Amino acid sequence: MDTSRTDPPPPPPGGVLWTVAGEVRALLMLPAAFTMQVAHPAVAAGVDAHSVFRTDPWGRGERSLRSVQLWVYGGDAAAEEGRRVRRLHRDIQGVDAHGRRYHALEPAYYSWIHATGFPVYTYALGYLWRPLTKAQERCLYAEWLQVGRVLGIHDRDMPQTVEEFWPHYRKVLAEEIESTAVARELVATDVPLPAPTGGPLPVRLLVRAAWPLLRRLFLRFRAFVTVGLMPPDARAAIGLEWTDAQERRLRRFCRVVRAVVPVLPERLRYLPLAREARQRHRAAAR
Repeated sequence: MDTSRTDPPPPPPGGVLWTVAGEVRALLMLPAAFTMQVAHPAVAAGVDAHSVFRTDPWGRGERSLRSVQLWVYGGDAAAEEGRRVRRLHRDIQGVDAHGRRYHALEPAYYSWIHATGFPVYTYALGYLWRPLTKAQERCLYAEWLQVGRVLGIHDRDMPQTVEEFWPHYRKVLAEEIESTAVARELVATDVPLPAPTGGPLPVRLLVRAAWPLLRRLFLRFRAFVTVGLMPPDARAAIGLEWTDAQERRLRRFCRVVRAVVPVLPERLRYLPLAREARQRHRAAAR
């Protein structure tokens, strides 16, 4: 039986997410959201035991990015991707660092993974794009709720308004979030990291030869944007340090990003799934 009519649709074209989620600037925001997710002990335990983020970080990142893009730009494929994500997490369970049992699809844990995107967007866009107006923030939250529905999260497990979200978010920060081992690992600059394996052979050989230097530079940059683009209240809950000098460097970096990205051609400015969806939408509107 065809159940597609009951599938939750992705956020609509023309909204805030449609504009920003598929842009290259979104790549800079993802590490902050992921680190906030694994600062929850239950999520950290699941990632530590079941993820390949250490052995295949580039492949995992590519797959995760494609999944996120499908939630927004996937059209009819968005809901199926949401079901795939739930199937992937169905058997993930165990005991966290405090000896408490967890299951990846427990609503409190699964909804936290989803929830982190909204505060990261609202904070980081002020640096990388421009501060959201109150109307844009409300629009973004409504669209993020729709992403939650695509992921199979019930409305009863998500605050339904911005006014309800922020107290809930701060409560989780105060009562659940901590400096987990996985969160610390994601901002460390001295951890092992395999070289990327994709791309043309000459590029792979060049990267492999220069990887000792490139690895150090990449880890430092990842830690910089992870902590810098994370909302300060989350940063404090995890125990991450951020200095005035780092803040000044971040603002200088983001000024360059804001100047360069908007003038890039669409093929460079938007990621492939987003670019294709935008092209289809324009063609259908003619």
